[in-house]
Amino acid sequence: MEVEKPSEKVKEEKPVVEKITVGHVHMSGCTGCLVSFADNYEGLFKILDNYADLVYALTLVDVRHIPEMDVALVEGSVCLQDKCSVEEIKEAREKAKIVVALGGCAAYGNITRFCRGGQWNQPQMESYVPIADLIDVDLYIPGCAPTPQQIRNVCIMAYLLLKGTDEQKELAGAYLKPLMDLAQRGDEACGCDLMYDVINQGLCMGCGSCAAACPVRAVTIEYGKPNIDRDMCIKCGACYAQCPRSFFNFDVMNEFEGISELIKGVME
Repeated sequence: MEVEKPSEKVKEEKPVVEKITVGHVHMSGCTGCLVSFADNYEGLFKILDNYADLVYALTLVDVRHIPEMDVALVEGSVCLQDKCSVEEIKEAREKAKIVVALGGCAAYGNITRFCRGGQWNQPQMESYVPIADLIDVDLYIPGCAPTPQQIRNVCIMAYLLLKGTDEQKELAGAYLKPLMDLAQRGDEACGCDLMYDVINQGLCMGCGSCAAACPVRAVTIEYGKPNIDRDMCIKCGACYAQCPRSFFNFDVMNEFEGISELIKGVME
């Protein structure tokens, strides 16, 4: 008579490294930033498998209340007439170690600053402000919407800054510093900032994103570079938020090779 051998328990393989917790907090926006985040495809799976747990996202995670987390990615501006939104953004600040303004609306208000209310369901909602008007923000990711790669890279660097080796923390700090500096400068920007931070630094590639984003046509492209009509500029920050080089500086450029190799190694 054969004796059945007890079945062996399959040991669950866990990542070698300790994960960080990340949440997506949605304010008033078009959800374009979340779509960009999801557009990382296999890269997103790699991050969620090895480096981060997504603990809060109304679209992707079945969690009703904002939990404690390491990084909060906040999309959209805050409607001042919406008491729930005002309370939620303050709660996100209390429960997150790092708060990231994800995209132009969260960072600068962008096009939502021009909303005047009047819609049938909520006609009283007419005042929208960047999240930094209500809470302290640690880091901006400009863009409308930011590229999937930019969001991915910030998630990776946030992980390395919290959990990496000393060398990795140094490179992560170099990458994140200009984005932290944007947060320290506040939630207002204008065409002059493009001149000082992008064109004068030799970083402009003439893509025309700033001109396309300007709601009052104060930015035009002349001979391959933006021209700013200062009398028309309303300092909404849309052009600066849309510029793919507004966050660049020499800290990133001088360490570009090391940063690129680090990202490549983490994602393999």
